[in-house]
Amino acid sequence: MTVSTTLTTSTNYSTAEHTMQYDPIKKSLGSFIGNSRMLRRVFYLLLDLLLLRSWHVRRLLRRVSVSLPQDAEVLDAGTGFGQYSYRMAVMNRSWKITAIDIDDDHVSMLSKFIASVNLASRVKVMAGDLVKLNQQNKFDLILSVDVMEHIEEDSLVFRNFFEALKPGGILVISTPSDKGGSDVHGHGDTSFIDEHVRDGYNREALTETLKKTGFNEVSASYTYGKPGSAAWKLSMKYPVKLISLSGIFWVILPLYYLVVMPFALTLNMLDVSISHESGTGLIIKAVKNR
Repeated sequence: MTVSTTLTTSTNYSTAEHTMQYDPIKKSLGSFIGNSRMLRRVFYLLLDLLLLRSWHVRRLLRRVSVSLPQDAEVLDAGTGFGQYSYRMAVMNRSWKITAIDIDDDHVSMLSKFIASVNLASRVKVMAGDLVKLNQQNKFDLILSVDVMEHIEEDSLVFRNFFEALKPGGILVISTPSDKGGSDVHGHGDTSFIDEHVRDGYNREALTETLKKTGFNEVSASYTYGKPGSAAWKLSMKYPVKLISLSGIFWVILPLYYLVVMPFALTLNMLDVSISHESGTGLIIKAVKNR
């Protein structure tokens, strides 16, 4: 059974619609990048540098890759702009990657980019709803980065991931924690990222949920500790807020990043170098029993 016959397109992740602060900016970035191969590569590089989650994800992917088959089948579940699919395809030239996303614009532009860099034989891009994912023992690795916080029916998706993995397969998830992961620190706060359907996951509760689903060797670590939270404010929160106020801030954005980049990168390096007793993000590795 092929993925294309079992992934069902949908207009949302089975959630009610939300007003988004990030969404218009994402759309603007997508429109600006368009089908430019050069701009997309530059954009991926900037995401790799600025987004702390990508630092943590890349580190964990390097660690788990040694236990995967050379020709591993990988699912990038909620690929977004596609930077992780591209990075995995470049770093692991025998891996076969399926990248799915709910957004037709993401799917269309990523498909064209993948074809333009001659990766279409190993990277398949398609629209799909993770709630309706229906695979059995297909993938060696499933990667889901900043997706689960957008899905109401998360327990169903965890079950779908479990069924889709081969015995011994690995699930890697990056998601906000309940320690302020959606910039919510108290009952009176509202989420800075309005498209989230939950403010973040409790580490122990998520670990227990995954174990009840059938996963073993579940490990969940905090990310975005004190240095990472400071880096996120500098590199993401403040620029997004400024752009939300006025489009004129797009003009000064390069100068802003030129000033803050050294500080943000130093803070990112600190965050991935130390363990955190608490943090606003979580990164999870879960293994399916052989």
